[in-house]
Amino acid sequence: MELDELKEEIENIKLRNKRVELDKKWETSFTRKICICILTYIVVISYSYIVRNYSNIFLSSLVPVIGFTLSTLSLKYVQKIWEKNTK
Repeated sequence: MELDELKEEIENIKLRNKRVELDKKWETSFTRKICICILTYIVVISYSYIVRNYSNIFLSSLVPVIGFTLSTLSLKYVQKIWEKNTK
């Protein structure tokens, strides 16, 4: 019984290592960097258009926050597509 448990634990570790390796590969991928650039650019253009009549430093400071938040939320979908094509 103990040997079976060890084998199962080793398999679980191997699966986890594969996920970690894929996550590392995604973090350094060119696709991720380009997506962040494009999404941030779209957010900056959209936001600048919306607040063009205001000169408030607090409104301007929201641009990086919104860009980062949207990119992290939406990149999960891009990552899943990327992972399917990478395997």
